[in-house]
Amino acid sequence: MSSDPAARAGALLEIDLGAIVSNWRLLAERAAPAQCAAVVKANAYGLGAAPVTRALTAAGCRLFFVATLDEGIALRAALGPEPEIAVFNGPLPGTAAEFAAHRLIPVLNEPGQIRAWTGQKASPAILHVDTGMSRLGLSAREFTGLADELPKTGIAWRAIISHLACADTPDHALNEQQRARFAAATHRMPGVPASLAASSGIFLGPAYHFDFARPGAALYGVNPQPGRPNPMRQVVRLSGKILQVREIDRGESVGYGAAHVMQKPGRVATVAVGYADGWLRSLSHRGCGYIGGKRIPLLGRVSMDLVTFDVSAIEAAQARPGASIELLGEHYGVDDAAADAGTIGYEILTALGSRFHRIYRDPAATPLPE
Repeated sequence: MSSDPAARAGALLEIDLGAIVSNWRLLAERAAPAQCAAVVKANAYGLGAAPVTRALTAAGCRLFFVATLDEGIALRAALGPEPEIAVFNGPLPGTAAEFAAHRLIPVLNEPGQIRAWTGQKASPAILHVDTGMSRLGLSAREFTGLADELPKTGIAWRAIISHLACADTPDHALNEQQRARFAAATHRMPGVPASLAASSGIFLGPAYHFDFARPGAALYGVNPQPGRPNPMRQVVRLSGKILQVREIDRGESVGYGAAHVMQKPGRVATVAVGYADGWLRSLSHRGCGYIGGKRIPLLGRVSMDLVTFDVSAIEAAQARPGASIELLGEHYGVDDAAADAGTIGYEILTALGSRFHRIYRDPAATPLPE
């Protein structure tokens, strides 16, 4: 009986913390002299907020953004008292005391949140103004109506922020419109640090950098400049284990719905990964894996726990039960998988499931425990 969790797992997910640190440093260099925060919401885009933020803290990052209060509480427990942690969604009614107890900075998105936070003994907060996303943040009308009162609330304004809707499309006219609207808003709050650019916004140039940037997806290897070479290092390597290899004749079908029919005799490998693990069903009939640097096509439909690949062109010694197929890595990155699945790299990362055995490699490439 094996006591090795890596041996028991159907797939291994390796997370290169050194690559994340390298990506943060590259983004910080591009944003300089502006400072560089890090967005680690959704459990650091599915990769593990605690190990990721510890590595980034050691590299010099001092400000982290999460989405929810619970994420903030968990991150504070992992990091201790020193780094700043801001919560994008802000305080829901009745939660102000918890923000204060865990030293979390709320992002105040609407007048009710501002009223609820007023009088919190000069506790810091971040003001979010909407400049074109129409999602969270004060509308232009709301900000205009409140701007003169904001300095009188007693709130210690840590920053004013907004969010670009089309930063990954550099030529989109809305980018400059949002930048100009945000610049005008910052003039109403002199002396308060300002932040507009996330990952792609950093690459729009210095006019978008303001006082600090807050990259997210690019830290984890997602290309912040779609259609151009990716300047970021790949962070994850996912390898699924082969459970069975079988000979299959011409005319036989593979998987649910008999959706793939073999055009010639071949060999099919069944791998212990499925949509329950975040290997999206939309990769059915698309996608691929790699064995020894050779591409192998995915066959038929992705099912809950299993997926099948055509290994006809792979030597039997390499495609055998217990051997691995690389599903994500240098040959086939998160953006490649996203393109085949008809989605974005963000979804590929955040969908990666809990059944994978995770191996963290520190900046010196030493394996760390989970």
